[in-house]
Amino acid sequence: MLVISRQYEAFLDTFHMITLILPYSYHGGQSSRFTLVKDGNEIPLELKERIPLDDAMKYTVSLADELELGRTYTIKDEHNTETDLQIGAVIRTDEFDRQFYYDGDDLGLTFEEDRAVFKVWSPTATEVKVKLKAPQEEDAVQLAMERSINGVWELTIRENIEGWHYTFLTCINLIWSELVDPYAKSVSFNSEWGCAVDPEKITPRCSSLQPLPSPVDSVIYELNVRDFSSAKESGMKFKGKYLAFTEKETGTPSGLSSGISYLKELGVTHVELLPVNDFDGVSDDPADNRYNWGYNPLYFNAPEGSYSMNPADPAGRIRELKSAIHSLHEENIRVILDVVYNHVFVKETSSFEKLVPGYFFRHDENGLPSNGTGVGNDFASERLMARKFIKDSIRYWLKTYGVDGFRFDLMGILDVTTMNEIRDEVDEILPGAILIGEGWDLNTPIAPDRKANLRNANSLKGIGQFNDCFRDTIKGSTFNLHDKGFALGHGNLEAKVELVLTGSIGVTDGDKGIFNEPAQSVNYVESHDNHTLWDKMKACLEEEDELLMKRQKLATSMVLLSQGIPFLHAGQEFFRTKQGVENSYNSPVEINRIDWLRRERHEEDIEYIRGLIAIRKSHGAFRFRQSDLIRKHAFVHHPEEKLVSVHYRDVHPYGPWNELLLIFHSGESSNVRFPLPKGKSWTMLSDGKKANVNGLRELDGDSIGLEGICSYVIVR
Repeated sequence: MLVISRQYEAFLDTFHMITLILPYSYHGGQSSRFTLVKDGNEIPLELKERIPLDDAMKYTVSLADELELGRTYTIKDEHNTETDLQIGAVIRTDEFDRQFYYDGDDLGLTFEEDRAVFKVWSPTATEVKVKLKAPQEEDAVQLAMERSINGVWELTIRENIEGWHYTFLTCINLIWSELVDPYAKSVSFNSEWGCAVDPEKITPRCSSLQPLPSPVDSVIYELNVRDFSSAKESGMKFKGKYLAFTEKETGTPSGLSSGISYLKELGVTHVELLPVNDFDGVSDDPADNRYNWGYNPLYFNAPEGSYSMNPADPAGRIRELKSAIHSLHEENIRVILDVVYNHVFVKETSSFEKLVPGYFFRHDENGLPSNGTGVGNDFASERLMARKFIKDSIRYWLKTYGVDGFRFDLMGILDVTTMNEIRDEVDEILPGAILIGEGWDLNTPIAPDRKANLRNANSLKGIGQFNDCFRDTIKGSTFNLHDKGFALGHGNLEAKVELVLTGSIGVTDGDKGIFNEPAQSVNYVESHDNHTLWDKMKACLEEEDELLMKRQKLATSMVLLSQGIPFLHAGQEFFRTKQGVENSYNSPVEINRIDWLRRERHEEDIEYIRGLIAIRKSHGAFRFRQSDLIRKHAFVHHPEEKLVSVHYRDVHPYGPWNELLLIFHSGESSNVRFPLPKGKSWTMLSDGKKANVNGLRELDGDSIGLEGICSYVIVR
């Protein structure tokens, strides 16, 4: 890379203001006159401010006329020393956004009949080239692109280049940089090149399934592609690969279901896949044993190579991921993609930074990169072309891969407007598709009311949020290993339990809810992040495994029987462990993989969860779509510590029973009797050990004896 030697530096920070930095080693940092050299003419600049810094003098000067970006200009000082005018903070101004916004749907590489068209947005570049290399060839050619409208550069090639590799070269501030197209639909081995592929020609053709009537009808199951099949006992031959999801009728060593058959038997409606777009942390070399969840995004529209049978085949990656999604759809299981638009792996080497330095990432008031994500950069979703990229990417995954929804990692970094526009875009293609996200309040420099977080949940239409109040109330704090929630035996949480069981909307007088509608609440007690529930309990409770299993089944029953969207972490139903590792994002696959032998040992426990899922599906009162219906029909009660009930009355219009009684008991005592409401006899559907939508037994008498650490579903 060319190194530019400058005696002093000049930056265009707005369309009418230039900042100059003169080191004290250069004439003591002193100057009283600056001119702009344009088309051979010197235009005087008005000196506005002089500010001494630690090692230089900072000057601000104004210019009357706007400059045309994409050209090279020179600044001359009173000593007749010239320096090039670099593009500075002007790219973060509203004027820049308005002037250079491009609304076309053809960025990247598109194929049109007998030609291929490259387009890339780089408004501050003075030159842009395409670097092209044919398959199996060593040498590449460089072809100049032409500047078009709104900062877009384009090149049309009238020959068949499918299968070729390409990159872009940009010259900005006299520096040439090489980058992979951020819109690349596939990449080469180890992500060194973008690849010229036409996904529309690659089968199978994937179409989204019809969305469920409401998000609350969903049961989401979160898993990682590699975890799913890697274990020796998984019964799947394509271990750790996309194609494992295409294997039907697989089984464990003792003949129980595994893989996609297991998912179907369990009854989940959606599989949420941890990131499948191209990421760093694992190379494409099959011999590379490193592990990574995938939250180091490189190329957002290209499938990850390490999950492919042949990472060197760019079309093969697409075919295999499509096949996995198509196979899940054949079993009526919808697919949610975990997407990570809040940051990139390394800002400085990212394609975005090389296209328009400083534009795609947030900076604080001092001009330093913000770090609300904790990984060194925050994607500036509020800027028009950054927002456009996210929306374009979402549309691409929906149309090309037929996915059924999205989960937004660290959604609190993104802005409210972007998320609402994503909702609108998705509804144009697949109305009602599920959108959920992590609405944590993160320290990123946009106004508090613009953050897409839990505090602003009611400004985010049709977008569910992971409910940390539910998680911490039932399980205990994620960030304090020894903090215990209701299911772990902590008392005095009953009022909070009543709130989260009923969708966190607030059903009692004076009860301030978190959400307006139940579909905003994603209810969970564990996910890929942090300790599994089993590992947390093993660390903070000195109890026998039998008691811990009862606690976990109680917690999971509360997830499945609460108003809102239930979310399960893969293996939660058979007490998944990561051997005490809290953050296993790069732990060996032996720590992260699904233990299918553990699945064998806990078939009865899994059967219980299957039964609860079937019960939830059987009656609309378990999953009311409107808050008013919850408030009308739900009556919550906690007669004593560690005991909460929810009684749904007059709900026959929504399912086969007129009354539902849910009882959650986290105390260890079995000497507790619960009075049953008077009237007709009751039928037990679930007793904490077994669950059957057709009923377990009829109940006699006017009360029921409760076992310790147990939940019940009783109907009539």
